[in-house]
Amino acid sequence: MATRTSTKNNSNGVAAITADEAIKPSNGKVISKPASPQRIKVLKTYKNYVGGQFPRTESGRYYALVLKGGEVVNVGLSSRKDFRNSVLIAREAQEKWHGKTALNRSQILYRIAEMLETRTAQFVSELMSQGRTENQAKKEVEASVDRMIYYAGWCDKYNQVFSAVNPVNSSHFNFSSTEPVGVVAAIAPQENGLIGLVSVIAPIIASGNTCIILAASTLPLCAVTFGEVLNSSDLPGGVVNILTGDVAELLPHFSNHMDVNAVYISTNDKELIKLVETNAAINVKRARTENEIDWMDAGVESPYRIMDFLEVKTTWHPIGI
Repeated sequence: MATRTSTKNNSNGVAAITADEAIKPSNGKVISKPASPQRIKVLKTYKNYVGGQFPRTESGRYYALVLKGGEVVNVGLSSRKDFRNSVLIAREAQEKWHGKTALNRSQILYRIAEMLETRTAQFVSELMSQGRTENQAKKEVEASVDRMIYYAGWCDKYNQVFSAVNPVNSSHFNFSSTEPVGVVAAIAPQENGLIGLVSVIAPIIASGNTCIILAASTLPLCAVTFGEVLNSSDLPGGVVNILTGDVAELLPHFSNHMDVNAVYISTNDKELIKLVETNAAINVKRARTENEIDWMDAGVESPYRIMDFLEVKTTWHPIGI
């Protein structure tokens, strides 16, 4: 019967073979145990987040992203077909999302903030791998959590602020109230990986819109991981759809798709702004463009960002005599 040896020094001061290194069978011969193979690390695959799932790009294309330290990861390069599929899913999800109570939407946005907070270490690590210092990364994650909570608090309040009872010169009540525009296509700010993404998504979905957002092409990792946060936050699939890819390739499709109701981009490039506004005129979709801003500044928080993606509906009701 085989027995294991113990670890100790012999009379000459030479260490004996340890229990993990040898097995001594009944014939007395010592057989060395093979060395354990080195574990292969499981590398994360950064895929799109569409309809509550994580599909690969329709074409199977990807681009190589070089991280700080020289590590290279592959990121999906979305196509027009990926965007069109996302629009169909967002359209289907929009009515149900708008149909939820304002309180319920508020609770879900708050839940997103909770889940984002619990993944602070992961987001800090990803931001640092993309060039941020540890202090910068922590501040960006904290600001992103606070930004989501801010808009969660507005979900059941913005309608009171932006609605009105209008004075009219007739025997009628005249009410104006807001409703979401529908499906919004947005380009995430390219200068940061998380805070800009959160700052664009939160006011869009707070009122009942759904969105398709293109992550920053040079800083996409946090966007993909944010999809994992959304997936565990009670947010219905299809409300937020995150694509990765090239802005120059996808922006024309984001701005001219006939079933998109609004498009958003933050850039200093006047040619891109002109392209968005020209294409948006095709079906008179809402075009919201602005220059690059400091998304870390709490001053960018505003209920008027919710209003950017709302329509005002006016109702006339006769007064009985």
